Amino acid sequence: MNGPLPPAPIAPKNATRVLIVDDSAVVRGLIARQVEAEDDLTVVATASNGELALRELSRHPVDLVVLDIEMPVMDGLTALQRIVAEYPQVRVIMVSTLTRRNAEISLKALQLGAADYVAKPENGIAGAEAFRIDLLARLRALAPRRRAIATPACTPPPASRPGQAVPEVLAIGASTGGPPALLKLFEALKGAVRQPILLTQHMPATFTALLAEQLSRAGDRPCAEGRDGEIVQPGRCYVAPGGWHMTVDRENGPAVVRLNQNPPENFCRPAVDPLLRSAALAYGRGVVATILTGMGSDGAKGCEAVARAGGRFVVQDEASSVVWGMPGAAAATGLAQGVLPLAEIGPWLRRTMELVR
Repeated sequence: MNGPLPPAPIAPKNATRVLIVDDSAVVRGLIARQVEAEDDLTVVATASNGELALRELSRHPVDLVVLDIEMPVMDGLTALQRIVAEYPQVRVIMVSTLTRRNAEISLKALQLGAADYVAKPENGIAGAEAFRIDLLARLRALAPRRRAIATPACTPPPASRPGQAVPEVLAIGASTGGPPALLKLFEALKGAVRQPILLTQHMPATFTALLAEQLSRAGDRPCAEGRDGEIVQPGRCYVAPGGWHMTVDRENGPAVVRLNQNPPENFCRPAVDPLLRSAALAYGRGVVATILTGMGSDGAKGCEAVARAGGRFVVQDEASSVVWGMPGAAAATGLAQGVLPLAEIGPWLRRTMELVR
């Protein structure tokens, strides 16, 4: 004899509340099951388009929205702008297939206020373990803070100290929240920094090429994905291509870009640590580095290598970071010259690179 159905499990009081928005019922169901399997996450609702998502947001308290781009009735980009305006406390993760068009839309979404993005596997998300791990990590990184994390008090550091070498290269690392922060930083550096810029942003291949184009326009400097063996030139920016670690080598003459597909570091490829380690070896005391917003701890060990070589680094502060993982880990080394708001990093770098007299 069939008895009554058991009651649905009750999510813990402090579980992060997730709204899933995708026009595919299959995708919604798969993501919902992945999220509901976690004790610290719960799905409060699902929706098949942006209009229905806004309706659900008016009915339920929501912490995070997983938002598809291409949907009928109201697409993801339109919905995002409404969510940012009407529910500023809610963070949005864009999810899209990895096409150039969707990459362009995703980068625009980040500028409009999306907190992060996850690329759907080309063969679908069913059975895609990497997608599940990636999405869950981002949901947790962007979850509302249950406890305030103290940011070390720090006054703006001096641009230079007696005996420090003249900077030869600027190395930058970023992840979650990085693209909008990088655009602001490159705008602040426009007309300055004659030294080469080496940049690793955690991104897939299609995204890194588009990011380089955007940074080139924002900073009014040549900026492109690094190519293996090309000579590092002053005034140019080299972006680590998605799927490849980028390093720099100048053992046999001028510095050159090197690309490799060694195993991921800190679960990332490209990763910041290999870039910073190589820069410390190639340029020694001439390295200036900065770590911007991002989840995880990538870049912290590389910053230690920079400091041991006599170089300098600063990190973005918690208040201006989307996620204070990478900069927090680098700050925790105790070797940073400063923990600065994003708006102060550009002016500090201009002074440090000795282009503002």
